This record gives sequence, structure tokens and C-alpha cells, in this order.
Amino acid sequence: MRTRSGPRAAAAAALVAALALGAAGCVPAQEPDTPPPSGSGNISQQLGQLTVATAGSMKGYSRARFPHWRDTGKNCDVRDSVLKRDGKNIELSGCNVVSGRWESVYDGRVFTDPADVDIDHSVPLANAWRSGADEWDDAKRGDFANDLTRPQLIAVSATSNRAKGDQDPSQWKPANQAYWCQYAESWVTVKHYWRLTVTTAEKAALTDMLEGCTWASKP
Repeated sequence: MRTRSGPRAAAAAALVAALALGAAGCVPAQEPDTPPPSGSGNISQQLGQLTVATAGSMKGYSRARFPHWRDTGKNCDVRDSVLKRDGKNIELSGCNVVSGRWESVYDGRVFTDPADVDIDHSVPLANAWRSGADEWDDAKRGDFANDLTRPQLIAVSATSNRAKGDQDPSQWKPANQAYWCQYAESWVTVKHYWRLTVTTAEKAALTDMLEGCTWASKP
């Protein structure tokens, strides 16, 4: 089972550790297995609020209908922003990320060359198209494809990103099962915010992935 220690006990322990380290002038690193709160309420409730529908047609789909990556500075774009956010020991040339260290949460692989890292859309563009984005205009699709506010963009291995393709959680899950709780939370958070639909199989898979996550039902 995918269980977590009690959230109150974990929070108390983390506070004690943070105070101790703070006194020594150190900053504690966040535990990788502790998912950040979504900030938007109960994930199980959000999942229940998603509209269940059959997957739509791919007619008219093209990645070009989701314009990305947007500029974020001179010669820099959203990809650089994600690489900087998700990496460690980042080295920049201007605002371009040229070196660092990235651990792919999907499969545990580690990279130091940004060229070996893909930026994955948690909810793939083609999946979004089939679940409601086909009715948006390209400007809104661009907002979705460049969304840095929701957990929609993440730096992962190219291998895992391409294995995932446009599949939903009923068809593909990360090899790293310790990340399943966070993966399901991210998927639900994105679909809930953007009001995208889910299929019956997709919802069942998400429900199963969240079942062992004690934080998923926290108010």
C-alpha cells in the first residue's frame, strides 16, 4: 500500500527539525516524498467534481494549437523557468539554463545536461484536447500549455515523457510508485482548474492512486 505517516506527526517533526537547523544557520531541504498542498481544497472532492465523459475526437488537433514555450526574458522561455525551478546547482548564461542537476520523479534518473531533460505537461496536450480544450481558442490553449501556476509542467527524463505520450493514468503511471500520490494530485488539480473532463477508466485509476494517500482527504 502507498501510505504516508500521519500528517500532524510529520508536521511537528518537520517544525522541530526546521527550528534546530535554523538556529545553526541552515535551511532544511523538503522531503521528496512529501507532496506540497494543492492550495485548492480536498483533492478527493475535486476529483468527484470532475465531469465524466467519453474521450473526444482528435480531429483538428495539433501541438501548434497550444502555443508554447512563451518568452520569459531575452532568449529565455517557460522551459528555462521549469528547468531552473526543478533543478539544483543551476548555472545560467544570461537567463538560459546551461547546467544543473535534475532528478526525474517519474523514474529516478538523474541528469546534469539540460538537453537530456524534457518538460512534461502533467496533463498532456492531446489529452486536454480530447477532454474539452478543443473548444477553446488558441490563446487559452497557450495559457494551458505554459501554466506555471498549477502543477502542469515538470522536468523529467525524455524516456519517461515519451513513454507516457498522451496517455491518462488508466493507461500509464510513473515507474516510481512513490510519486503516484503526487502524480494523481497534480492531474486532478490541473483538470479541475481548467474544467477538463475525465473518462470513467481515468477517474477509477485516479481514485485508486489516491486511496493510500492520507493527505488526499485533508481539508
